Amino acid sequence: MAPRPSITGFDPKKYAAAAASSKGDPWSRYEAWRYTGPFTRWNRFKGTFPGLGIATVAFAGYLVAEQMFFKDEDHHDEGHHTITT
Repeated sequence: MAPRPSITGFDPKKYAAAAASSKGDPWSRYEAWRYTGPFTRWNRFKGTFPGLGIATVAFAGYLVAEQMFFKDEDHHDEGHHTITT
């Protein structure tokens, strides 16, 4: 007796053979666009923190300017008088 054909047309043996090797993947060319062009891993990552590079350079410039031009003279004790009796 021959096995009955599936009503739906689904053949589990063909499915298992296609899943075993990527060569037999019918969707591979439809999935390839996800990893090329503007969707590469680097292009997806570089838009994660917009403005971080500019902010880092601006903050470093601020720290350098503060160290060079805004030196604090030692006036730490002014205004902090303690009254003792």
